[in-house]
This record gives sequence, C-alpha cells and structure tokens, in this order.
Amino acid sequence: MNRIAAAHHRAKHLSREAMFEIVRSPVITEKSTLLNERNQVVFRVAMNASKPEIKAAVESLFKVRVAGVNTLVVKGKTKRFKGRPGVRSDVKKAYVQLAEGQSIDLTSGLA
Repeated sequence: MNRIAAAHHRAKHLSREAMFEIVRSPVITEKSTLLNERNQVVFRVAMNASKPEIKAAVESLFKVRVAGVNTLVVKGKTKRFKGRPGVRSDVKKAYVQLAEGQSIDLTSGLA
C-alpha cells in the first residue's frame, strides 16, 4: 500500500477522541470570517495531522461534505517574556473547502 492509500485508510478508522485531537479549534479572524462566505472554514489542527485525516475528522464531527483541504504551518514568533527572549510554538492551520450548499455554524456547540 502506498503512502497516500495508507493515509486514507487511517483516516477512515479514527475514533471520536482522535478527531478532537486532530481538529483543535476554529480560527476566528477577519480573514476567516470573509472566507466563510466562500464556503471555507479555518481550523487549528495537530502538527502531525494529514489532509485525509483532517477531511475525515471535519466530515464526521460537523456532518458536512468536504471538497478539499489546504494546510500551512505558521512559524512561531520570537517574543520577549518578562524581559527574556522566547519563541512561540509553531501552529498548523487547515483551510477546509466545503462542498456546495454545505456550511458549519461555529457559534453552536458540538453534540
């Protein structure tokens, strides 16, 4: 089995706990709100999450069809904490394109 087929196979057999570990939180910013009008939703996800796993988790948790997933890693900034230099953690974001007619209401909780 090649690498892509193995990722699709793993994604189909995720537990609900694993899905919540993959999809950490929605990103609520001005840009993500504008993307919501184009059927896109932005989530913070686990650094080791693959695109098929993210797709399977979003489809199962929110009961929607996902057309595609794009990911990016935001590198942590160097900041000063109490006068000492430090580095924020890297964060992986997933831009999820929903199928036509699908939507996710992030203001309501998950059941």
